[in-house]
Amino acid sequence: MTDPSGRPRNGRSRGRISRAGATLIGLLLLAAGLRLWHLGFGLPSLNDPDEPLFVMKALDMLRGHTIDPGWFGHPATTLFYALAAIFALVAATGIAAGWWTSAGFAAAVFADPGLLIVPGRLLMVACGLACVYLTWSIGKRAAGPRIGLIAAALLAVNPLHIELSQIIRSDMMATAFMLLSTRFAVLVFEHGRRRDIVLAGVAAGLACATKWPTAIAFGNVECAILWLAARDRRRLLDLPLAPVAAAVTLIIVSPFLVIDHAIVVRDLLGEARPYHLGSTGGGFAANLRFYLTNVLGGSFGPICVGLAAIGCVASARRFPAVAVAVLPVGVAFLIAISAQSLLWERWAVPVLPFVALAAAVGIDRVAALLPRRLERGAIIAITAASCAMMVYWNGARTRERATDTRQIATAWLAAHVDPQRSVLIEHAAFDLIGRPGRLLFPMGRSGCVDIRAMLARKPSYAKVETARAGSAIVDIGNVPPALLASCRADYAIFTHYARYQAERARFPEQVDSYRRLARGGTVRAIVSPIPGERGGPMVYVVQMARGD
Repeated sequence: MTDPSGRPRNGRSRGRISRAGATLIGLLLLAAGLRLWHLGFGLPSLNDPDEPLFVMKALDMLRGHTIDPGWFGHPATTLFYALAAIFALVAATGIAAGWWTSAGFAAAVFADPGLLIVPGRLLMVACGLACVYLTWSIGKRAAGPRIGLIAAALLAVNPLHIELSQIIRSDMMATAFMLLSTRFAVLVFEHGRRRDIVLAGVAAGLACATKWPTAIAFGNVECAILWLAARDRRRLLDLPLAPVAAAVTLIIVSPFLVIDHAIVVRDLLGEARPYHLGSTGGGFAANLRFYLTNVLGGSFGPICVGLAAIGCVASARRFPAVAVAVLPVGVAFLIAISAQSLLWERWAVPVLPFVALAAAVGIDRVAALLPRRLERGAIIAITAASCAMMVYWNGARTRERATDTRQIATAWLAAHVDPQRSVLIEHAAFDLIGRPGRLLFPMGRSGCVDIRAMLARKPSYAKVETARAGSAIVDIGNVPPALLASCRADYAIFTHYARYQAERARFPEQVDSYRRLARGGTVRAIVSPIPGERGGPMVYVVQMARGD
């Protein structure tokens, strides 16, 4: 029932609700378009070193007819199950269409990885869109429709969030579950229902089953309970509900964490490295500065990060639900990753939605300082300017992913080198599979192996992991010196040498392995990255010395 002015009884106009809904749909469509743009970057080659390993593990589960992932480093259990289900659907569709037989599916995949990579990346796009939607929902519930839309807009166009929405990894799915837990935490802050406490714990358990550190998600609902307990001390009895629900969910979703506990310990120790090529931290203060300036500042922009800082302070007074049930986990997660020995840009992905929400509050509060007639225009102008800058930066990062030094190097080799020549590669250069010449790839303590022979045997993740012998990177630097002779080829495409050379004081043995292998050879081409135009590492194409 409405009054004569056409307003519903709750005082909100139909037009305003319609505009807000249309704006949200527009933001989701924009987010989808940005994440689908160049989704097939690199293919048929695979530039992300971990992407093929996630795919291979899910494929192993299908081939082995098992639900035991057999690897728990992230632990990524939910991701493996989701990928396995998608791959099973792809396989069934292809068999029904006559594209391949049941026995020939794996061979078809190794011949064209895009058959599984693209569907897997589409799953990541869906998780990214879920993050944008949940960010809007949290902001709307905790601080009002305007805050929700601003936060969703900032996250929708964030370059780092877009990039990780295009790569098969556990980060984006874990972030979506963290936000789902936070959404229930806001409901607990508002209504105090135990059902929402349990659901917040369930979502946190799913987050933990996807990536270990995101178990911190239940911290928001704990803060909400403490807020309630300030008025009713009996609510302290509810504090164990979320952690217990999270633990039970984790075991139900990933029972092999208990069954294969020895493997869990092995994989966790393997992930806990004190240093890593190009990603070794410099201590808490240096790491925190890196995340604040290079990662958050480099993706949102320094002004937006400054507005987020204002929002963190302002929310304590203006939007207590944001201060109590939303931001604590974001701040805690940033502190946690800054305290690690390593630093990775992707580790900050779960922080991005919380920065967007804090920045939305900051924009709202800064605009509120202006005369009321200018407030709405200021909010639109600040948000639009921030989003426009991020769209511009995203365009540059997307062009870098789409034009990679590794594909340029292999294209140069295909154009200038006899196809019968043997080639040593250090990345998953499936674009060279069609060449008749021998292709070699370093596999740790197995030395360099013939790629076509390896693919013909349909390699499993377990075999690859055994060959890697715990090495974080598969490259020449991690091949035992006694096995370097197995890496002899007419040409080599070195994709990691420049990185080792930049840290030669820490990795002298690895640098020496490259130099020993390439001694007497001639550098035929060097492909360097160009910011905003060409991404990837510095790549050397070397003609190896004969008979050495």
